[in-house]
Amino acid sequence: MDGESVWTGLRGRAYLGSSAPWRALAYLLGGVSLGVLVLLGGLLGLTVSAALTLVLVGLPLLPLLGLTGIPIAALERRRLRLVDPRPPAPTPHRTPEAPGIPAWFKLRVKEQATWRELAYAALLALVLWPLDLLVLTCTVGAPALLIATPAQLALDGGEIRAAKLWLVSDYPHAFATALLGLLLLAPLLYPLGAYAAARAALARLLLAPREAELTTQLAEVTRSRARLVDAFEAERRRIERDLHDGAQQRLVALTMTLGLARLDAAPGSPLAAQLATAHDGAGKVLAELRELIRGIHPQVLADYGLAAAIEDAADRSPVPVDTDLDLPRLPEPVESAGYFTTREALTNIARHSNAPRAHIRARHEGEILRIDVCDEGDGGADPARGTGLTGLADRIAVLDGTLTVTSPPGGPTVLSMEIPCRAQQPRALAD
Repeated sequence: MDGESVWTGLRGRAYLGSSAPWRALAYLLGGVSLGVLVLLGGLLGLTVSAALTLVLVGLPLLPLLGLTGIPIAALERRRLRLVDPRPPAPTPHRTPEAPGIPAWFKLRVKEQATWRELAYAALLALVLWPLDLLVLTCTVGAPALLIATPAQLALDGGEIRAAKLWLVSDYPHAFATALLGLLLLAPLLYPLGAYAAARAALARLLLAPREAELTTQLAEVTRSRARLVDAFEAERRRIERDLHDGAQQRLVALTMTLGLARLDAAPGSPLAAQLATAHDGAGKVLAELRELIRGIHPQVLADYGLAAAIEDAADRSPVPVDTDLDLPRLPEPVESAGYFTTREALTNIARHSNAPRAHIRARHEGEILRIDVCDEGDGGADPARGTGLTGLADRIAVLDGTLTVTSPPGGPTVLSMEIPCRAQQPRALAD
């Protein structure tokens, strides 16, 4: 019961024995307190702004008052958890594209959610909290006064008017009045919970993001992911360039120096043996570095395009691969995503499939790139078990593409990738 909303709990038999009435009470008490503070704060702000406007100092304060609904709405969205265990309503506001207060202020002024939240703050200050107080008085306050009749009689020592309704002058009548209050409290907790649930539903309706705002936020998230992918690709290429022009060149020079030193050393001497070992070791390190650079971002992909890069990956695959490729030059992010997805598929085939052979077919038709990688292995592949394709699928999704894996037990396993894109003019080779 405690994990259910107050509205759902009203339909259960254990409502009175659960925390739902207490949570509804806390929600409405908080609404009264917040509403009074908003009313007093708003009147104070308007008074100060109006007074300072006479000397032009208060003019900057007026736009700031229009933003007071933002923190109030944020607090109200969090208070919904008292009567609704669902996650808090997400903020309808977007993240500014540029840092700083001016960019934030400019964006907030343009958003409809800002003014909707200001309207809610005004509604809270003028209408909602008085209603909350009225409901609390009728459902909890009146029975509480009746229940407190014996205590009031003990303090006054004479006769009292119970709940301002009738006179009570002795303890038998006082305890009877208290019992009446207890009997009234239980059924009145149901309308209390119903009002609290309706009040929370109204707040969620007014303060939760609209469908258009959610669509805008989703588009912003997609653009943000695309920017991250572009930044990651640029950093990958920078690392490849630094390794190619820096560490690789120094290793080539070191290997040549060691080779010349071997020629000058006396054959069969200990120095010649050590130089030979160092020369061979430097050659192996250079080969590993070249393979690493090729894996970071192969030069053939940048120079000749996706088809040539897939052919190169197929030639280096330990499993024989048949290729059927007919591709033009495509945008760099598309070629990069297609290459690394295909290479990851070939790696999985070599490691897990026990396939004697694999096949790759790639076409660009109808402004859609489609790559199919098929193997003749055991099947039963599951991308969720950490085959490395999950991250690639996210990367393809940024490009509005899809990645699917079909792998029934016994095979074959088919990885299919589709990315919408347009062909580009062939790029000139780098000098």
